[in-house]
Amino acid sequence: MALLPGTDRRLTLLYAIILVDVLVAAATGPVLPEFVRGLKQPQLWLSLGTGLFLGVQLFSAPLLGRLSDGYGRRPIFILSAIGTLLANVLLLPVRAGLYFANRVSDGLTNGMYAAARSAITDISPPERLFRNLGIEGAIISLGFVLGPMAAGLLLTVLDVPSTQEARYVVGLGVALAALNVLLSVLLRETHTQRNGVRGAELRAELARSINPLTLWARLQQKEAAVPGVCRIVLMQVALTLSLGYYFYFVPFVSAGEQQMDARAISYFFMYFGALSIALNYGFYAYLADRIDQRRAIIWLAALGVPVLAAYGLIGASRPALYVLVTVDCFTLSLIQGLLEGRLAQRTTEADRGEIFGLNQAFQGLASFATTLVFGALSVLDLRLPWLWFALCLAAVVWLAARPEPTRQAD
Repeated sequence: MALLPGTDRRLTLLYAIILVDVLVAAATGPVLPEFVRGLKQPQLWLSLGTGLFLGVQLFSAPLLGRLSDGYGRRPIFILSAIGTLLANVLLLPVRAGLYFANRVSDGLTNGMYAAARSAITDISPPERLFRNLGIEGAIISLGFVLGPMAAGLLLTVLDVPSTQEARYVVGLGVALAALNVLLSVLLRETHTQRNGVRGAELRAELARSINPLTLWARLQQKEAAVPGVCRIVLMQVALTLSLGYYFYFVPFVSAGEQQMDARAISYFFMYFGALSIALNYGFYAYLADRIDQRRAIIWLAALGVPVLAAYGLIGASRPALYVLVTVDCFTLSLIQGLLEGRLAQRTTEADRGEIFGLNQAFQGLASFATTLVFGALSVLDLRLPWLWFALCLAAVVWLAARPEPTRQAD
């Protein structure tokens, strides 16, 4: 059955694949501190693992995006699902070394989100593009609810001893990853203009992908044809730098004054995700296409800056944390889908995977950079990273408020 009346059935399956992929990450997230708990300054090592996971996407995302343009989206989904399955198998022995191996191997195939956004854009009528990409954001939020919920129920119903929690939750992640392999096989192709990629082109793509300057030069070529692409990618980079707080939440609430255990972290993300689902779905299903998206980005980001700064001031107050998360869901958590929709409007079927891949590569680079920054700042004081996140979101406001570029006459 389609998700909504008149919806392409492939879109429903795409949403299911994205949901299960997020479920895997969200379910295992609360137990990841167990892998580095015996190390000195565990919050730093946890941040480094996140940086490895996101940093390798600098070259994997453009490569997978280019391959999806050449061979189709479906093979990339299958490859990514298998990669996620194998990466989670590595976590079954709870060892710090295998945690870092998992972060690298999972990051190599996590470029599927470039293919996912390309596939959604492939089959979305122009009038439903913002809605469909916004629903993708709501689906991701749903995953952040159901993942911790599933992990929490597993630990509670089976009354798992604290020493075995990580092993049980990782086992759940492996089962979900196996399900996604099956869903990816069932997906029908969405990309019709496939022309393959030669080996020489693939090697050249890989060589270009490891050089940020080359990646930027490729984006500027797209900018010449469609003004505004570079500005949107820069806003995505600044937003990604600020959204590093999603990954910082686990070390912050587990090692900081909140002192949350795996179950408390699960309950927290359940609330965060549940509220995000309702707000993202309502916003993108009924409002996003009817408002000035650029002005919305400016206001939502401006209101989100003090929210991020305030996280560093909550101390041990659990109610204050939940109040801030509530305001968070009404402001900066809505921005990502707006930027993705504006970028999608500037793509064509021929280069969609490439542009989304380049965008994800820069997001991966930004994620790697922000984890290094907040990891270093957290060693000095666990509150300092929140100032960094707030400053990065302020950069989104500045970029969005600047006059938009216009195409020069030939």
